[in-house]
Amino acid sequence: MGGMRDLEGRLVTLIGGSGFFGSRLTQELLGRGARVRIGCRHVERAFAIKPLANLGQMQVVRLDMRVEQEVAAAVAGADAVVNLVGAFTGDLDAVQGSGAGRVAALARAAGVQGFVQISAIGADAGSPVAYARTKAAGEVAVAAAFPGAAIVRPSVLFGPDDAFLGLFAKVIAQFPLVPVFAPHARLQPLFVDDAARAVAEIVAGWPAHAGRTFELAGPEVVTMLDLNVRIAAAQGRRRRFLAVPEGLADLFARLPGTPLSMDQLTLLRAGNVASGAFPGLEDLEVPARPLGLFLKAWMARFAR
Repeated sequence: MGGMRDLEGRLVTLIGGSGFFGSRLTQELLGRGARVRIGCRHVERAFAIKPLANLGQMQVVRLDMRVEQEVAAAVAGADAVVNLVGAFTGDLDAVQGSGAGRVAALARAAGVQGFVQISAIGADAGSPVAYARTKAAGEVAVAAAFPGAAIVRPSVLFGPDDAFLGLFAKVIAQFPLVPVFAPHARLQPLFVDDAARAVAEIVAGWPAHAGRTFELAGPEVVTMLDLNVRIAAAQGRRRRFLAVPEGLADLFARLPGTPLSMDQLTLLRAGNVASGAFPGLEDLEVPARPLGLFLKAWMARFAR
């Protein structure tokens, strides 16, 4: 299991692998002996990971997933491909919907053995939010283009340098009165390293996991209000929290330049909790670590 060099010499291509999740997955794969090829639009974002690799163990290539030649070159010779590309803005179908199917088709044509599509808990073909709709469309497109592909739906991911906890931590550190949007929304946050290990287990255990859909979520369900209270406590700060009324929240989300879009607010209100209808971390023998294990240490830089 984790820590073994069970991917020794195998080439794994990560499409969009330079981001928060991709960088952690790269570290996990490298530690298990895999050779990793990262295809991404901004290659410089992956340079910080390169010192962790042995000579010749990691390659970074510039890739626009809308350009078939670049995708084909990135997946050529790979044993497995993991597609991590996701976005909230722009042409989401080209990135998350039909674009995911195009990557899967090119991987299959290249003779790739295993394909893992990173989707999201909340992917829903009937959602009013384009992000959730195109994530669901991507799952369908991948399954059609690469029969036997594995689908992974992670919950919201947290880590020491994430944009999730970090946003709330900054607000709580600066203001005595903290607004809370969708205070009763339920989340099941997952430590990013646990998510990375789970995906690596899927790749290493191929083809046993072919054709399966996984929901990866953390060990506890928290509300948005509870999450803010816990962050404040970890900072050693006493704060008052104001539940923002729905109408005022809508108005704020529609204003230009705010850190919360209307689509993000809609998804937040819907919650982000595993349905329980699909296998999860326990089926991959990956223990989930709770937020409380890390929060106080991570909030030290924001402490009073």
